[in-house]
Amino acid sequence: MPDLLKKPFGKHGKVHEITPQSAGWRYVAFSLYRLRPGESAAEATGANEVILVMVEGKATFEAAGQDWGELGDRMNVFEKSSPHCLYVPKGEDWRATATTDCTIAVCAAPGYGGHPARRIGPEGITLTRRGKGNNTRHINNIAMEAEDYCDSLLVTEVFTPDGNWSSYPSHRHDEDDYPNITYLEETYYHRLNPGNGFGIQRVYTEDGTLDETMAVSDGDVVCVPRGHHPCGAPYGFEMYYLNVMAGPMRKWRFIADPAVQWIMDRDA
Repeated sequence: MPDLLKKPFGKHGKVHEITPQSAGWRYVAFSLYRLRPGESAAEATGANEVILVMVEGKATFEAAGQDWGELGDRMNVFEKSSPHCLYVPKGEDWRATATTDCTIAVCAAPGYGGHPARRIGPEGITLTRRGKGNNTRHINNIAMEAEDYCDSLLVTEVFTPDGNWSSYPSHRHDEDDYPNITYLEETYYHRLNPGNGFGIQRVYTEDGTLDETMAVSDGDVVCVPRGHHPCGAPYGFEMYYLNVMAGPMRKWRFIADPAVQWIMDRDA
C-alpha cells in the first residue's frame, strides 16, 4: 500500500518533513513548524527555492541577508484572510522567530536562481470563489502560474465549506505532455474546523493500479505522486488545505477523469 498519508510526528517544533527521497519522487518538499513565542526555526535552502507561508500566528524573519520584520496577522487559518508569505531563493538561509504561537509551512522545490527574495501577500492575494453548488470552494492563490515569483513552485490555499467537494471534478497532472497535461507532484496540508473532525481524500488512477481513500485529520499531509485526488468535507466540518506543486515545467495543466468529464463540460 502506498504511504500517501503523513501524520504529524509531534505537536511542537518541526512536525512534518517530506522530502523527495521520503516521498519517492523528484521535486516537491514540504515541512511544517509549530512554534511558541520566542522559539526559532532556521534552515538553509540549498538547491531549493522556498516559500514560507504563515498559516497562523506571527513571526519575525531574517532571510537572504535581509530583515523582513514581522509577518502574519491571521491567528486562526479559518479567518480566511490573505496569508503573509516570504520567498527565499536557492543558496540562502532563513530564520523565523515566533512572536505568538504560530504555524509556518515550508514549501520547497528546485530553484534556478531566477528570482530574488521577496514578500508575497497579503496584498495582491484575494479570496476567490471557484466551482458551483456542492463543488464550491474558495482559493487564495499564493504563487500560481500567473504570479511570476518563483522558478518551479506552485502554491495555493483552498477553503472548502462543510458538505462540499474540492479538487473536483477529479483530475490528474502526472504526464509531461504540455500543453495537454503537465507533470506536477503535489502535497496537501489539511486542517479541519472543528479540529476534531475528519475529511476524505481519494488518490486513484483510471487503471486501478493506485486507489487509496484516506480519512484525513486536522494537521495531516497527503502526498499525490500521480492520479486523480478529490477531497470531501463532511457536513459540519470545514476543510482547509495548502497545496504545493512542482515538476519539470511551472505550468498547471490537467486532464479530468473521463467518468466526470461531463461535469467539467456542463459547468464550464
